[in-house]
Amino acid sequence: MTAMLEIRNLHAAYDASAVLHGIDLSLEEGSFIAVIGANTAGKSTLLRAISGLVPQVSGSLLYRGEDLLKLAAHQIPGRGIAHVPEGRHVFGAMSVEENLWLGGFSRREDKAGLQTSLAQIYAMFPRLAERRRQLAGTLSGGEQQMVAIGRALMGAPRLLLLDEPSHGLAPKIVQELHDALLQIHRSGVTILLVEQNTKLALSVASEAFVLQSGKVVLHGSSADLLGDARIREAYLGI
Repeated sequence: MTAMLEIRNLHAAYDASAVLHGIDLSLEEGSFIAVIGANTAGKSTLLRAISGLVPQVSGSLLYRGEDLLKLAAHQIPGRGIAHVPEGRHVFGAMSVEENLWLGGFSRREDKAGLQTSLAQIYAMFPRLAERRRQLAGTLSGGEQQMVAIGRALMGAPRLLLLDEPSHGLAPKIVQELHDALLQIHRSGVTILLVEQNTKLALSVASEAFVLQSGKVVLHGSSADLLGDARIREAYLGI
């Protein structure tokens, strides 16, 4: 079976600073994969490279057989890839609903489909429906994360890239996020999750890659990694 996303010998750098050193990683259609590791491991750079946001990239990045390295960053969402960046980056001076509509720009001709997506997002995150006319900048961190995820879903992605979605959120909101990610995956979306909350990542993903200093040092099922003493000691503190 051909992988949805096939990454081979991926190198990435910002100016003179090399971050990724020969990453190999593949995602099958319908999979839920986590990437875990310390702060400087290169996890965010991996997602940014897929989205065309890293200035210096080499290697192979094939998405459904197409070379992403030949595309400009603005062309990638139209291919069915949505990226929820670390820090949420909502448009604070715009309403919740305006933020969501922006996420559907790549399919703006599909008015009926966008209305359906909007209704689905409000069903998943009822708080956003209640606050649809509220300025996004006045929301709590958890609500802004819901906006960021909802905005990505408005593009009807086949592949969803999530960068540290639980960062800075209260435990109750993290649990809501856990449930939402499982719901999104059940709807047929393939997910690549970068997450420093290892417990959350391994509870939702079926398998995971462990990055260290820009290289994959471990790969296996979430269950196997949870049982690995190195993972438990380094990332779970047990």
